[in-house]
Formats: sequence, C-alpha cells, structure tokens
Amino acid sequence: MFKFFKAKEQENVIVALDIGTEIVKALVFEVEEKVTGSGEVVGKRGIIKGIGKVRQRLGDMQNSVVTDISSVVHNCKEAIRAASQQAGVRPTQLVMGIAGEFVKGATSTISYKREEPDAKINLSELRNIVHKLQWRAFAEVRKQLSEETGYPEIDVKLVNTAIVDVKIDSYKVTNPLGFQGKEVTMSIFNSFAPLAHYGAIQSIADDLELDLLSIVSEPYALSRCMDFEDGGLSAIFIDIGGGTTDIAVVSNGAVIGTKMYGLGGRTFTKRISVELNISFPEAEKLKVAYTSDKLEAKSKKIISTIIQNDVEVWLEGIVLGLSEFKQADVLPSKILLSGGGTHLPEIKAALNDRKWYKKLPFARTPEARFIHPSDLTQIIDETKKIKDQQDITPMALVNIGMELAGEESVIQKALRKVIGIMKV
Repeated sequence: MFKFFKAKEQENVIVALDIGTEIVKALVFEVEEKVTGSGEVVGKRGIIKGIGKVRQRLGDMQNSVVTDISSVVHNCKEAIRAASQQAGVRPTQLVMGIAGEFVKGATSTISYKREEPDAKINLSELRNIVHKLQWRAFAEVRKQLSEETGYPEIDVKLVNTAIVDVKIDSYKVTNPLGFQGKEVTMSIFNSFAPLAHYGAIQSIADDLELDLLSIVSEPYALSRCMDFEDGGLSAIFIDIGGGTTDIAVVSNGAVIGTKMYGLGGRTFTKRISVELNISFPEAEKLKVAYTSDKLEAKSKKIISTIIQNDVEVWLEGIVLGLSEFKQADVLPSKILLSGGGTHLPEIKAALNDRKWYKKLPFARTPEARFIHPSDLTQIIDETKKIKDQQDITPMALVNIGMELAGEESVIQKALRKVIGIMKV
C-alpha cells in the first residue's frame, strides 16, 4: 500500500531555472516522497506549483551564451517572482541549466584492477577507485574539449559529473560496497564549459541569492528525464532552443555524450527577416503564426520555402554531431524532440522523411517523435500550463532537482568528495 505526503516546509521548495536565448523559464516545485505503509521511501515525484516566463532582449544572449549579465539576472528574478506568486511560496533552493555551443559532455568508461579481488569492497577502497577513475576520465574529456574548441585546458570548467554505470567483473551493480571481484569498471559522465561562460552563469546564480543545488548541463538533464525507474532507455535527444541545438545520446540508460552547435530558432527567424525585409520581431511573429498554422495557404508556402534552406543546414549539423559519437557502435533509432524550435513542421519531417542517416551507424531506420510533458511520469504539473515540447527542458531540470534534493547514493557521495578534492 502506497501513499504520498507533501513537503510542507518552505525550505523544501525548489526552482528549476532554464535560461534560454529567447525566454527565461522558472518552475517552482516541491518534492513528494512515495512511501510504504511502514514508512519506507520507494520513489519520488515533483509537483510543479508555479511557472514564470520572461522574454529576453535580443542583446541579452547569443547562442545560449550570456552577453549581458545584469539584464539576464533581472529577467531571471522576474521569472522566479512570477512562478513564486503563482505557487504561493518562495523557493529557497535553485537548480540551473547551462547550454551553449561550447558546453561539451562525454562519458568515459574506465576500468580498475583490484590487488585483492577476494576482499570485499569497503568505503575507503571505493573512494580510492572513484578518485583514480575520475581523474583519468576528467583528463580525457577535458583534453577532447580543449582540442575541439581551441580553449586552453586551464580555461575549461567542470559543469557537472555523474557515475552512470558500475560493473564488477562485468556484473552490473548500483552499490559496489560489499562486493568481491577483480575488475571494477565505471562509466563516468563529465560536462565542461569555457570558464567565461560558466563564470557568467555562476554570477547569475550568486545574484539570485538562493541555495544553489547544482548547475547542470541541459542535454544531460534531458537524457535523464524519461524512464525514471527503468535504466534501459536508448534514444537520441534533440533539443532546439533559440540559439542552439543540443544533442544527447543515451544507450541502455547510460549517457554516451552530449554535443551542441549554434543553430537554433533564431536562425530561422533571421532568415525570414532577411528574405522578406522585415524586422526581427515581425519575423518572429510571422514564424509563430506559421508554426501555429494561422497563415493563409500562399503565405504558408512562402515561409516554408524560406525555412527549407536552413533546415538542410540544420540537418547537416545533426549528421556531423552524431558522427562524432565514436564510442557508439550502433546509434539508437529512437529520436526524441524537444524545445520551441521543434514546432517548425519541417524539423520532424526532415528527420523522418529523408535519407540523412545512411552514413551513420543505425541498425534500424531512425524515427523522430516529440517528447510530451506526460512522458515525464514522475513530474506533475498542478498549474496545467505546460502543454507541449517547448517546456521539456525546465521539466528535465525539475527531475534533476528531485534527485539532488534527496539523500545521495554511496557512490555519488564518493564522487562529490573526489570533485571537492580536485577543485575543478
């Protein structure tokens, strides 16, 4: 017999903040624990109590990178204020998303051979194993990011890290303590950003004067938002925001890696603006009317023709991004779409109707569909204002906030202590 009880105290109220190039979105939520009649906690769900949205000015951000900190801070405060007002309570904790063309993430799978395989793994040895493996994973991914972006390794900042898979002699475990075995293999996800980009997000968090639970790579958050109780999901997540397209590849519940490139909704708006010789705001209104199917047939055809050229470029970016996941022998055939940019009908059609995937390692023909809010079964929207895929990213941050609000697993606690020692 299960029952739910609600967190009554204000300090248990959290805000998930998605600072998008176009819109700042704030979701105020509480965490409910699912318990048995005997009091055993067997699960959680997040209850969204309030939503706040504030549109950014054109000069506030470019390609998901903050260019005016004070203005973005103002927008964030306004979004949080609106969400808090609707929720009837002000949050005290914050989880923030970070995206952008230079935010990179990858999973490294590294093994450690134990000197005494017959001995049971204790906490001291576990910490030692995590420390050695994380240092190797950290160096590997940071070097890769430095080579891709041209930034010196010293100017690259760790955004977030997580152990996504643990095996002992090929046997999958969730808590290594007490196990025997010769070889411990861990898959560790690390996400990095240039110091200037990360520093701007950190400055915004400091100005909001809330207890910061974490700054999270948004593609990573997306990759964790579905199949909350089942780690077997394999899918490609594609999120199109105002400034960037974010890609995350997940195989059997483990995040293989994340990629981002600077082509998002604003690119299509700019194209309409140039081709029709109208202002950017006018072009944006026209694009929204087009995606809402509110244009007459002739105007609809004109906009579709204009957009089509940029869709071709966007699709080339997808192919290039997926080709860089060298560690994936086979790419998942399920493609899950989110973000306001996916409202353009040409996006889903291009992924489903073209032969773009022929040179990529797909075992089956890939099929794209939208992520719907109802797919995130562990999150309940009490406001009834979340309607479609454009609000999936802040919902994914709610999911991460739920994990952070609870008690850490033994292995995540060990990883956090290692990161504290590394000071990265």
